[in-house]
Amino acid sequence: MAFELPKLPYAYDALEPHIDARTMEIHYTKHHQGYTTNLNNAVKGTDLEGKSIEDILTNLDMDNKAVRNNGGGYYNHNLFWEVMSPDGGGKPTGALAEAIDKKFGSFEKFKDEFSTAAKTQFGSGWAWLSVKKGGEVHVCATANQDNPLMPGIGCCDNVTPILGLDVWEHAYYLNYQNKRPDYVEAFFNVINWDEVSKRYEANK
Repeated sequence: MAFELPKLPYAYDALEPHIDARTMEIHYTKHHQGYTTNLNNAVKGTDLEGKSIEDILTNLDMDNKAVRNNGGGYYNHNLFWEVMSPDGGGKPTGALAEAIDKKFGSFEKFKDEFSTAAKTQFGSGWAWLSVKKGGEVHVCATANQDNPLMPGIGCCDNVTPILGLDVWEHAYYLNYQNKRPDYVEAFFNVINWDEVSKRYEANK
């Protein structure tokens, strides 16, 4: 079965003023749709056809650039839309909050480390909060559309992403121009911590 563009869980303007409607519309209908279409083309007629995106990325031949770039783009954006909400912001609670405190010392220290990962990723890429079996959380960044599921990515082994921030310029340039730090700061106002916590519980 072909991969499909998932339905956006809110209106294009729902995350304003933090993420503007025009950026959301272009990002979703052009970029994410493009990754979806190109991924389907890349796996069609191969032994990857019919496999889940997680299975494809976990066992990926990293030299297969078409699947690496478009499969990553498809998976990363699926997660990105879900971990944001018009009712987002604040801080996590429960087991995720405890895991963050245990790893980083406090939510504020986690925020600093995650923000630094996002701001210092050279060129295009993503910042991630991931969980390892056993419940330990990790922060890292990857280039382009790579993510921590991919083998040998150097972003902590055997982890599952539960929060991702897109720092490609198309994600923020219309509203923030070259001011990536302002965009990173704004992201914390829309994080859907309930969704991130669900992903933590499902993968810890």
